[in-house]
Amino acid sequence: MTDWLTPEEWRAVALSLRVSFWATLISLPVGIAVAYVLARYRFRGHQLLNGLVHLPLILPPVVTGYLLLLTFGRKGAVGAFLDQTFGLVFAFRWTGAALAAAVMAFPLMVRAIRMAIEAVDPRLEAAAGTLGASRPWVFVTVTLPLILPGIVAGAILAFAKAMGEFGATITFVANIPGQTQTLPSAIYAYLQVPGGDGAAFRLVLVAIAIAMLALLLSEWVGRSVARRIAGA
Repeated sequence: MTDWLTPEEWRAVALSLRVSFWATLISLPVGIAVAYVLARYRFRGHQLLNGLVHLPLILPPVVTGYLLLLTFGRKGAVGAFLDQTFGLVFAFRWTGAALAAAVMAFPLMVRAIRMAIEAVDPRLEAAAGTLGASRPWVFVTVTLPLILPGIVAGAILAFAKAMGEFGATITFVANIPGQTQTLPSAIYAYLQVPGGDGAAFRLVLVAIAIAMLALLLSEWVGRSVARRIAGA
């Protein structure tokens, strides 16, 4: 692939993989926690939390990117604090691309994991509780093994979604070659210049290949984990 793609194209692919990996890894624990709360608890504000989680799915991605810029930009309330306190900058950096990808992929992750949790019979958790196990221990020893297929599927789908994220990313971190230019941003950039169709087409093929691989891997890993759990 390195011979087929130019160095600039390869950098865009590598950056997308890096952004998607960190976006998925960092958001996964939060996704599991939010999915568990939504699946197992009913409280005032439940629908509000559910709506906020799924909001990036229905908002225009540019709006999400603009909100991220207002919040995590160097002059934003959160962004200024992180910059001055920890030296952590998101706007116009690859870290911001990871944040935008995580936000856009989060609803898909939560939905897959929540469905897996809701499929677990609460009586199994209740039975473990009657034996003296604490709620966190019940989750680790009973619920978590049963929902592993959903976690794996959610993580892989989130990774694939992060790979394809464009609108929020380009709004929040721009399209800087070698720094914030991810695979979709590179395709867009090549389509704006004369003679860039060939490079754009090559990257489109790479995007399709990665997306298909992620979907097939999600199915295979999910089924493999489910078989192991059933045979345990």
